[in-house]
Amino acid sequence: MEENSACGCGVKPAQIEGTGKKPLNKTLFYIILATSLALWVLIYAWLEPVANFITHDLLNIPASSQLGSSIAFFIYDAPKVIMLLVLIIFLVGIVRSFFSAERTRQILAGKREFVGNVLAGGLGVVTPFCSCSAVPLFIGFVETGIPLGVTLSFLIASPMINEVALVMLYGMFGWQVALIYLVTGLFIAITAGWVIGKLKMERYIEDWVFDVKMSGDTAPVSKMPFEDRVQYGLTAVREIVGKVWPYVLAGIAVGAAIHGYVPEGLLASFMGKDAWWSVPAAVLIGVPMYSNAAGIIPIVQALMEKGAALGTALAFMMAVVGLSLPEVIILRRVLKWQLIGVFIGVVAIGIIIIGYLFNAFL
Repeated sequence: MEENSACGCGVKPAQIEGTGKKPLNKTLFYIILATSLALWVLIYAWLEPVANFITHDLLNIPASSQLGSSIAFFIYDAPKVIMLLVLIIFLVGIVRSFFSAERTRQILAGKREFVGNVLAGGLGVVTPFCSCSAVPLFIGFVETGIPLGVTLSFLIASPMINEVALVMLYGMFGWQVALIYLVTGLFIAITAGWVIGKLKMERYIEDWVFDVKMSGDTAPVSKMPFEDRVQYGLTAVREIVGKVWPYVLAGIAVGAAIHGYVPEGLLASFMGKDAWWSVPAAVLIGVPMYSNAAGIIPIVQALMEKGAALGTALAFMMAVVGLSLPEVIILRRVLKWQLIGVFIGVVAIGIIIIGYLFNAFL
C-alpha cells in the first residue's frame, strides 16, 4: 500500500541494534553532528535569494510574469520543504526510538475511556505507526484488552497527524496553522474514538481478530545509547524522505502552477467562507482521494493563496490524510462494514465541524 501518512513504519528500533559497526569517537561524533546542523541552517537561510537569482537573473524570467512566479515558487519551496522534512524527521526519529509497539500497548493498557482516548491521541502523534500498520496494531491492542474507542483514537491520530504534515504546514503557513492542525486533529481523534467507544460496537469487529495471538516487540528501546538514537533518526530520514520526496515535488509542482496561473480570488467563489456548502464538499472530494500529506499540502497552500478559506482547506486536507480510501480498505480486514461506516461518519462530521468553526472565526 501507499505510505499514506509517510510515517516510516518500516523503521524499528531493533533494526539499528547489533549492527557490528565500530562506533565513532564521541567527541568526533558530536562535532560532526553540530557541524551538520550549522550547515543546514546556513543553506536554509540562502534558499529564497538563490531561488530569486536563478529565476530572475540566471534564467532572465521577469518576476511579474506568471511563469516567473511559478518557477520561483517551485525552486524555493521544493528544497525548503525537503530540508525541513530531513531535520524534523531526524529529531522526531530520536523521540520515536523510545517507543515500540509493545511499549505503546503497555502504556494504553488498563486506561479508562476518555483518559485513554486522550493518551492514545497523543501517542498516535509521536509513535512510528501509520495506516499500513493498522491491522497488526489493531489486533495487538484488542489482545491487550484496550477498549475499541481508545484503539480507534490512536489509529485516527497516527495517520492524520504526522511529522510530514506538521513540517510542511509550518514551512508554508507558519507555526500558527501547524498548531491549529495539531490541536484540531487531536480533538477529532479523541472525540471520534470516545463517541465510537460509547456506541459499544465491539460486535462489529471481525471474529477472527479475537483468536490471533501477537508476539510483542520487546526491543529494549529505553536503554539505547544516544549515538544509536541518532542513527535511528538518520534511518528514519532515509526511509521516510526516500518514500515521500516524489510526492513532495509533484505537490509543489501543482501548487506552483496554481500559484502562477490561477487568477487571484477565483477559488473564493466555491472554496471561500461565503460558500456554505464548501466544507462538506471538500470532505466528500477528499475522502476517496489517494494521496498523502506530502502531496496534498503544497496544493492546499496554493488554493489558499487564491482565495480558498482556511477551514475549507484544512477540512479537505484532513479528509485526504485521515480518511483515505486505502486506510478504509485495510481496516476492512479487521472491522465489519457497520463499524467502518460509523468510523468514517464520525470522523467526517468532526472534520466538517472544525472546517465551519475556522471559517467562522478566522
